[in-house]
Amino acid sequence: MHILYIEDEAKIADFVRAGLKEQGFVVDYYDNGNDGYACALDNEYDAIVLDIMIPGKDGISILKSLRRANRNVPVILLTARNELDDRLEGLNLGADDYLTKPFFVEELVARIHAVVRRTSGDRQNLLCVGPMKLDRLTRAVTCNEQAVELTTREFNLLEYLMRSPGRVFTRTQILEHVWGYDFNPNTNLVDVCVQRIRKKIDPIGKTSWIESVRGVGYRFRQTES
Repeated sequence: MHILYIEDEAKIADFVRAGLKEQGFVVDYYDNGNDGYACALDNEYDAIVLDIMIPGKDGISILKSLRRANRNVPVILLTARNELDDRLEGLNLGADDYLTKPFFVEELVARIHAVVRRTSGDRQNLLCVGPMKLDRLTRAVTCNEQAVELTTREFNLLEYLMRSPGRVFTRTQILEHVWGYDFNPNTNLVDVCVQRIRKKIDPIGKTSWIESVRGVGYRFRQTES
């Protein structure tokens, strides 16, 4: 899943980001509310993990603005304070959950899965294109009803392409969204990962579902209507 994480405490942020990435999340991170809010408006996320006390636009203000803009992305609020009034204010404004620091990353992961499941429903978490099925919550992949074992990186790349069948993604776009940080644009990481996925699904699917677009990148094949 693609997560927006807004937190100004660098040590906490580094620890949480590392933990989320180990669990297969793609994380966009900002250390201030102004940039984080702008990113929340410009992109689609599965969930937002939002610290209340941050520089610039604070967490409560971001939450208010998102809900006023009819952005219903699940929001989990983080705070070092545990007063009841703070929790109630956030929940009454439309927060989906609340976590008090310090916390275990494993608990945050479980809460992210829970709010996404509650707000989006199981159908939206199941991607189906042709013989391919990908469950974003259980991280199970099947092709023609046969299970396909993928690494975390392979799963994230396949999910990214399957979200928009027929759309061409450049290697740079794939690097940014799947690996989560910048690489030399001449790297062959994307090509190697695609080849590994193809070796696993093409023999089962009896065709190449990830198509190469010469000089541009890749797309997941669109089924005929």
